[in-house]
Amino acid sequence: MHTHTPLGIHWFNHDLRLDDNLALREIAGKVSHLLCVYVVDPRWFKSGHYQSAHMGQHRWAFLLQSLKDLDQQLKQVGNGLHVVYGEPVEQLSKLISESGASVLSTNSHSGVYERQQWQRLKRRFAGVIYIERPGHCLFDSSQLPFASDQLPDSFTPFRKQVESIKVDHPSKAIEYLPTCGEHVMPSWAAQLPTSTSHCDFAQGGATAAKQQLAYYLFESDLIQNYKHTRNGLDGWDFSSKLSAWLANGSLSVRQVYAQIKRYEAQRTSNESTYWLVFELLWREYFYWYALKHQHKLFRIQGVKSKKPLTSFWPQRFAKWCAGNTPYPIVNACMKQLNQTGYMSNRGRQLVASCLVHELEMDWRYGAAYFEQQLIDFDVASNYGNWQYLAGVGADPRGHRRFDLEKQARTYDPDGHFVSRWSGEVSSKQLDDVDPSDWPIFRH
Repeated sequence: MHTHTPLGIHWFNHDLRLDDNLALREIAGKVSHLLCVYVVDPRWFKSGHYQSAHMGQHRWAFLLQSLKDLDQQLKQVGNGLHVVYGEPVEQLSKLISESGASVLSTNSHSGVYERQQWQRLKRRFAGVIYIERPGHCLFDSSQLPFASDQLPDSFTPFRKQVESIKVDHPSKAIEYLPTCGEHVMPSWAAQLPTSTSHCDFAQGGATAAKQQLAYYLFESDLIQNYKHTRNGLDGWDFSSKLSAWLANGSLSVRQVYAQIKRYEAQRTSNESTYWLVFELLWREYFYWYALKHQHKLFRIQGVKSKKPLTSFWPQRFAKWCAGNTPYPIVNACMKQLNQTGYMSNRGRQLVASCLVHELEMDWRYGAAYFEQQLIDFDVASNYGNWQYLAGVGADPRGHRRFDLEKQARTYDPDGHFVSRWSGEVSSKQLDDVDPSDWPIFRH
């Protein structure tokens, strides 16, 4: 008797790893053949509402490295990565129809557009079995002491409620996957954009991610001083540098948490080891914040009802992007970002404060530029942090304004950072025209 062999598709998104991948593990146990798919959306590379694209060159280079690493891992367990180019729902619909797939899996994501795509697929193919598991956060929604729409309005009450919850141990790496069968042979779309950047800052992929995690904790003991070094502006060792791998899921947040706990048990537990967990909880807060607020993540008034008084000054924005403002520390940070795809946490706060308070700009332009440039762009953390600083988000005090000269004296007292990234000011003049477009003449 002929029995139908079920084929499944796993849609890789922000889970580019075989370790701690619950959705992939579950579908692998349900099907005889498995197609592992990643969809590259052409719209990522086009300039959007705020003069920036979703995906800049540095992050694209890092993502490509991550996908190649994932492909190698999949080949070692009997499969491979199928990379397609096009609108995700259309491309996946085509694959489901052509292959007769009966099961589709993915790891859930807090981004509103990613969630909409998944819902559209579910409506389009009612007969398919859908598997969605948490892969981008520490806690499952069932573990939280509140409904996700009851998330506290600020971080501290959230932290106090979740800090004692036991985090599930990461699941082991998958050692075997069903083959793709004859349905679709894994291949990479020919029309993918070429990468002109090498992303020298960090190597993409789970292999490099695990090496960095081991280095920062067990090989160097750098974690022991994290709280004292984390405000650094330049260099590799002042912070964990794990954010880019966490953002695209080459590393799971539970893997990081488990290794910190292992380090504390085997070496030492101090204020600094706690502080790295504290930062993971901030990331967690923004994950649930994005899930709760959805479209409000991108609105000018954020999650508040009051719209900030801002304007759009094209020249000011261009100067901010290029690192050509009257503030040397801001210029150095922006030039570092443009050249490397990276900026320190302290730097991000300073340049955001500059855009919002000194340049009086709509915060969304800055958030969109970060989205384009940062290799560690994460929709929840990026927009959540920008809202926080612009006073339209989760900050109970509202409107954080930094004294940029004082910050420079504190964090770059010798001027090495400004000098290294050529942040010196060429002109104190911010605008070339006055608000009514009359040229400002320089005498």
